[in-house]
Amino acid sequence: MTTAAIGTGGVPPMPEKTPKALRAAIAQHAPKLLVDFDRHWRRDIADAYDLAPVPAFMARWWGEYALARDPRLETKVHCLEDDADREPDFDRAKAMIEEAGRLRRAAGKAEPGQ
Repeated sequence: MTTAAIGTGGVPPMPEKTPKALRAAIAQHAPKLLVDFDRHWRRDIADAYDLAPVPAFMARWWGEYALARDPRLETKVHCLEDDADREPDFDRAKAMIEEAGRLRRAAGKAEPGQ
């Protein structure tokens, strides 16, 4: 894992882009994700003879960690998703989901050390 100090606003930096470094960062900074990360790894990657699923696995968990490491951003995204679920106006609900998705995608574009 990268040895950079905690970033802006107390948000930890992204680790090296390897499964081992990502797992260590999750264990340290977002342990609530660890059980699902490990379960997904064991189910889809650990005993695989084909490494084709690894990039998709990394993309998913990179984004999950990028969001979870920033509690304010994570709260904002979850609030948008929850509010959209309760919103009776389709267009407003759609806009909320689109904004949550945009924030998730932006978080997932973080580079190691950022």
